[in-house]
Amino acid sequence: MTKNIIGLSLIMSGLLSLSACTDDDGIDVADIKVPEGYALSADISTIFKNSSTAYDIEADWVAGKYMSRFNAGNTLYDNAIPSGKDNAAGGLGPLYAGFSCRSCHMTTGRTAPSTWTNYDVSKADADGFVQVSGGTGFTSGLIYITRKNGSFFPDYGRVLHDQCVQGTYTDKDGKKIEMKAEGKLKVKWHMQQFAFPDGETYELAYPEYRISEWYTNGMKNYGQPIADAVKPEDLIISVRQPLRHVGMGPMMALDPVEIEALAAKSNYPEYGISGRCNYITEKGVTGVGLSGNKAQHLDLTVELGFSSDMGATNSRFPEEVCEGQMQQIYGSMMGLCYSNRLDVTTEAMENVDLYMQCLGVPARRLGSTTQMVQYGDKMITEREMVSIGEQNFYKAKCHLCHVTTLHTKKTGSTLLNGTHIPWLGGLTIHPYSDYLLHDMGSEIMGVGLNDNYCSGLARGNEWRTTPLWGIGLQRKVDGHTYFMHDGRARNFVEAIMWHGGEGEASKNLFKKMQKKDRDALVKFLESL
Repeated sequence: MTKNIIGLSLIMSGLLSLSACTDDDGIDVADIKVPEGYALSADISTIFKNSSTAYDIEADWVAGKYMSRFNAGNTLYDNAIPSGKDNAAGGLGPLYAGFSCRSCHMTTGRTAPSTWTNYDVSKADADGFVQVSGGTGFTSGLIYITRKNGSFFPDYGRVLHDQCVQGTYTDKDGKKIEMKAEGKLKVKWHMQQFAFPDGETYELAYPEYRISEWYTNGMKNYGQPIADAVKPEDLIISVRQPLRHVGMGPMMALDPVEIEALAAKSNYPEYGISGRCNYITEKGVTGVGLSGNKAQHLDLTVELGFSSDMGATNSRFPEEVCEGQMQQIYGSMMGLCYSNRLDVTTEAMENVDLYMQCLGVPARRLGSTTQMVQYGDKMITEREMVSIGEQNFYKAKCHLCHVTTLHTKKTGSTLLNGTHIPWLGGLTIHPYSDYLLHDMGSEIMGVGLNDNYCSGLARGNEWRTTPLWGIGLQRKVDGHTYFMHDGRARNFVEAIMWHGGEGEASKNLFKKMQKKDRDALVKFLESL
């Protein structure tokens, strides 16, 4: 991966001066040149890239040993761990959800959701459900399952692993037994038509889920019969599509005092808004959750990803993800080797952590001053359209939750194995998020965004405000515009119109705008 060299003219007069910061490799943070047509998004971590690789470029301050480790982390992020190898680099499976980080986070973005890409109504069952679990080694999303009382089902845990290492073994009676995943995901999309006051129509889609092919149902586990191990009436399913890995470093360096101050300030009764922090305890530490759809983690969950998503044992999660389950026995009989040796080392995982935190954040694109676009009954420049859209973003009060400017703590960020990243300290950043929990409603189509799945203090109807930086490049990077936690929104308009609860007022302000102003607001989102 080559360094990002900028050779464009400046939009601003002069240079943005920064104090130099060096380490034993002689890494220097020099002046930033802001090209014409761009604006900083993450201070010195901003990169000026408007292409399909915009999410996957290192920040300009990455050099020396950090560059070497960045490349090592990138390699492990992109590639599957070899199956069943008894060494420190191996161990995919026996159960997993994805074969690598990249399988769900294509180019560190969001792989198109399998709930749409694998949805073929011609293959629907009698109840209208279609099996959408991936047949290529991964399903682009995590399938969370729980009982209605919040407890987990025996032999399953919090995530349903719908992929497994392929193979069969022959039992003592000569019967061939095939390795089975824990289950397969089915979906049925419910569609409903709506209209704006000016008559323009739009459609919303709500997913209903089922699980088929449960591995325990109708089988015996250690000689004990299991009948209806998972009862549908006691099952909650929440499917989470992958998050964009944009701005992970600045996010992990955020000043928690500022986030708590935002929570104290986030009380706008005239708009029904009142955000709060999700306080989480991990590794014996309690703090403000920042990571995840419900701010349910204190870190980037690298170790959890290797364990739960890929089935790779590590220092934080040393047991196989199917410890005690029949699949581990099957795997052993197939020749997969389990030992006290971990599948992935802490040092290797920290390289992945470093890779994610050292990625640059795409700059805002202000729009062309020569390209003309339609605004109502007249033509204006793209930059004028973006500017009008930004004004409408504020008029709709979107900024009350999608906070435009935050700051990182002066000390920067510390990785999972203790490596310090000082260059992330003292930054002024524009993530368009307050990283707080908000009630997003349970009314739209009778369900809203309530998934009934609790995470830490977050209830089913509460979600962390999604950071918007980089969102406008998702189509270019990942080839699609599916949004929201489960990919139900197929474009920006649908994503906005799914806002209920604390987002209801902003949604209605957007809804009442003239079409040209709704289009301008979407154009602004595309510029982020």
